[in-house]
Amino acid sequence: MDGISTAAKQRGVHWDGAVNAWHIAGGLYRMGRREWLTDLGWQQMYDAGIRTVIDLRTLREQQPREVDPEVSADATARFEIVHCPTEDPEDKEFTERLGPYLKDPAHYADYVRLFPDRLAAVFKAIAAAPGGVVVHCAAGRDRSGLIAVMLQNLSGAGDEEIVRGYQQGMRGINERHRHHRAPHAHDPFLEEDALEALLASRSVSLLEFAHSLDTSTFLRANGVSEAEISAIRAKLNAPAR
Repeated sequence: MDGISTAAKQRGVHWDGAVNAWHIAGGLYRMGRREWLTDLGWQQMYDAGIRTVIDLRTLREQQPREVDPEVSADATARFEIVHCPTEDPEDKEFTERLGPYLKDPAHYADYVRLFPDRLAAVFKAIAAAPGGVVVHCAAGRDRSGLIAVMLQNLSGAGDEEIVRGYQQGMRGINERHRHHRAPHAHDPFLEEDALEALLASRSVSLLEFAHSLDTSTFLRANGVSEAEISAIRAKLNAPAR
């Protein structure tokens, strides 16, 4: 675990206020709610080459919270904010099998099966995005983590990198829960032993999903063109700024 911890620290992104922000590859990043960013954090993100922010949340999740920092309109005006909700919270099978939200890689395959058009729309948005891209959900763990795994699969990442990416996201939001004012209703803070046990089981499920995945085939089957796939690959291979 020491090697993974060191690598995780190296891939962490430090934009002021950002929670669970990580570099995926090239010009692509992931994180939790963008509303956690401060004015300085938005500027730091811009300085890193980010020009597009893709929000994977549903409309009802996009409400501000009292504890969010006040951010000027100028701070966000230079970014294109693209809304690409990856799920329908009213879908009966989703609520029965995965609800109240996606929180385990064991359910990623079901999620892809339930919402292929919505996931394909995210990749179309990535392909069309100017500059670097941040993909974010609420916690920065599973919806953004699923997109990250699909991107890593497209780039040819190995098992270690894929597992590291998920473990980073899970550790990152767990650390956020350590300091949160009130315990999370569904994801309480976990002490190290409990966290390690959960990481171990979820990493197995994650690799089962990753080994069954062919992102390029999925994208082609769901209306993403060869030109768009090439554009995504170019963003994955571009050097991070």
